[in-house]
Amino acid sequence: MAAAQPSQVWAATLLGMRVLLCPDKFAGTLPAQEVATAVAEGWREVAAGDDLLIRPLADGGPGFVAVLAEALGGRRLPVPTVDPLGRPAAGEILLTDDGVAYLESAQACGLHLLTAAERDPKATTSYGLGLLVAAAVEAGARTVVVGLGGSATNDGGAGMLTALGVTPLDQAGHALPYGGAALAAVAALDGAPRLRAVDLVAATDVDNPLLGLHGASNVYGPQKGATRADVLLLDAALERWAAVLERELPGCPAGFGALPGAGAAGGLGAAILALGGRCESGIGLVTRAIGLDAALDRADLVITGEGSFDHQSLRGKVVAGVAGAARDRGVPCVVLAGRVSTGRREAAAAGVTEAYSLVEHFGGEERGGLEAAMGRPAEGLRALGARLARQWSR
Repeated sequence: MAAAQPSQVWAATLLGMRVLLCPDKFAGTLPAQEVATAVAEGWREVAAGDDLLIRPLADGGPGFVAVLAEALGGRRLPVPTVDPLGRPAAGEILLTDDGVAYLESAQACGLHLLTAAERDPKATTSYGLGLLVAAAVEAGARTVVVGLGGSATNDGGAGMLTALGVTPLDQAGHALPYGGAALAAVAALDGAPRLRAVDLVAATDVDNPLLGLHGASNVYGPQKGATRADVLLLDAALERWAAVLERELPGCPAGFGALPGAGAAGGLGAAILALGGRCESGIGLVTRAIGLDAALDRADLVITGEGSFDHQSLRGKVVAGVAGAARDRGVPCVVLAGRVSTGRREAAAAGVTEAYSLVEHFGGEERGGLEAAMGRPAEGLRALGARLARQWSR
């Protein structure tokens, strides 16, 4: 894939600072482009002569296709699909000239597609993602890259496989209903995947395995609506599902569930591995596409961020990728987030110079800071942008 070159990113002038703005989305409030724009507006109020380069990022979750479309060009093809509860949803494929299709699992499996009351990983399905993959294959893609992240599902990709022609069966040979809980009864598979020897890649935002304490159900199940009892049920169901895949799916690698990324997006990473695909870092893929390394080589400061800067941020997310690359070049890296809970020492080890919270900017949780951060994020980001300019601009 083509990447932006140094001459295409920075202005020719050597006056002022070169500030690279490359945030992720602030989940539930602002897409990455609007986050970067708000920070840039605040900075320019204080230091209009500095060179600000905006490069929004994504790690495989929501925004993955939009960010890559901006960097790579290609055709964005609308594809009708279904959401995690089987309702009609709008999806799209980015198809590049070199035959690579980029998909975003969140368009069909996203947590943002459900209300809080609808979240139940025992019942949600990845079937809609399978429709997107099938459409990419039909469009002639030779490689299909699936961005994983922000999912409402925990079905190990069973729904996706069903849409691709592989039906999970119970002991009596009946097709299983959709959802993660049904996999507790899986005994066999029927059919073969309709993939035409396509190279399948999972762009993962996390490196968790499929099962166990650090697996899909235990780590991410609760934020998808799972109770503690649900988590135990779902983890056991995925263990059974993995055993059936390994036994019955031709070419499925032994021990695939233990591989990094297998637990991404409720086990969608595992399903792609079982189909003979591979997992890659979502943020690594995106940063290569937008030419982040070239931009960092000439930057004086990098500003990144996401909705919540916490322990998960340092496991394959945008902030971890950007901060690590900045650290390797000796470039200071500032993180802006809705909420900051990562300790200073842990953040510094990852390459983060400073971290600022919108909640704290608005007075802290006790004084309504959380509500303000959710309701007025652009205002807060502009103010923090101006604050950073006063602190850093030379």
